[in-house]
Amino acid sequence: MTGRRPRILFHCQHLLGIGHLVRAARLCRALTDAGFAVTFASGGAPVPGLSVAADHFVQLPPMHAADPQFSALLDQTGRPIDESWRSHRRDQLLALFAATEPDVIVLEMFPFGRRQLAFELDPLLAAAGPAAPRPLVVSSVRDILVPPSRPKRIAETVDRVRRYVDLVLVHGDPNLIAFDETFPGTPAIADRIVYTGYVIDPPPPPPAAPPNGEEVLLSAGGGAVAEPLIDIALAARPLCALATRPWRVLTGANMAAPRLAAYRRAAPDGVIFERFRDDFRQLLAAAYLSISQGGYNTVAETLSAGTRALCMPFAEQRESEQTLRCRLLAKRGWLHMIEQAAATPQSFAAAIDRAAVARPAPLTLKMDGAATSAQYLTAALAERRPHDR
Repeated sequence: MTGRRPRILFHCQHLLGIGHLVRAARLCRALTDAGFAVTFASGGAPVPGLSVAADHFVQLPPMHAADPQFSALLDQTGRPIDESWRSHRRDQLLALFAATEPDVIVLEMFPFGRRQLAFELDPLLAAAGPAAPRPLVVSSVRDILVPPSRPKRIAETVDRVRRYVDLVLVHGDPNLIAFDETFPGTPAIADRIVYTGYVIDPPPPPPAAPPNGEEVLLSAGGGAVAEPLIDIALAARPLCALATRPWRVLTGANMAAPRLAAYRRAAPDGVIFERFRDDFRQLLAAAYLSISQGGYNTVAETLSAGTRALCMPFAEQRESEQTLRCRLLAKRGWLHMIEQAAATPQSFAAAIDRAAVARPAPLTLKMDGAATSAQYLTAALAERRPHDR
């Protein structure tokens, strides 16, 4: 690697929301800043305005989940993907690996999640093994997983890590939750795991408005499952103590245009609907109260901003990740939460009133996960044995 920047092939697949993609993009920006040459392979639908800052952005044939239950995976035309489609995308990814000759392969969530991608990622890992030099293989995972439903899944994940993965970057802080609390196979791979802290961008410029200003900021992440939160919050607004304050609702990039238009037509006085804002973190820092789901990125940004917060975590089907995160944070006084199953306009209004008078407890979690991840990869490359290079 002497005389050139170390090369990274970063693979990311978002299927429903865009949280995975946003976190991966932040990591890529930090890796680029640290001197890596990043090729970013995205397998989900394009997201306008997202800055990855990679040297090369490669859009693989996109696929997405048909619904929040992941009942089917669809291609960009809305048809279920088939073996021909899988073979075509696998071949594209393998060709990209051959052309890139990466020093590092980073897989977002795999093999701890995204098992649907084994059709292309198992062949990628098999191709990386005999490569000369052999690339470092890294798994990038969030703080909390949805626990596998069957012991067989745990064993399969452990086997893939032991065979292929050199380093597991857990983007969280064990002072909040340790990885083994949601992945029971952790003891078998403990020698691979490092905690990076939470992945957020560097602090934004100071907000134009003073901290804890007038506005209530309701943000719905990517917007694919935004409607339950938006509907209950707006129903609660007339009943809560913040009804006379201005409310700004950010619906997310994935909300269908007709649905957004309907919300705008029905918006009461004092409520503004927007799809997204480039200055979200400045708005968040200046808001009086943040209302959101419990997704990794929004929660991490809210904690960093020190803004009063109320979360209603997404919890359909087996989705437990957001609920667990919010319960842990609420227990420590960093935010307030209400569970979706218990939410009525009256109970949501009461939760808003509780959150509105509270001050978040001082934050003690590591929030420099992007830069720390880059440091881990730099050190891991430097420490590799000569015959692995």
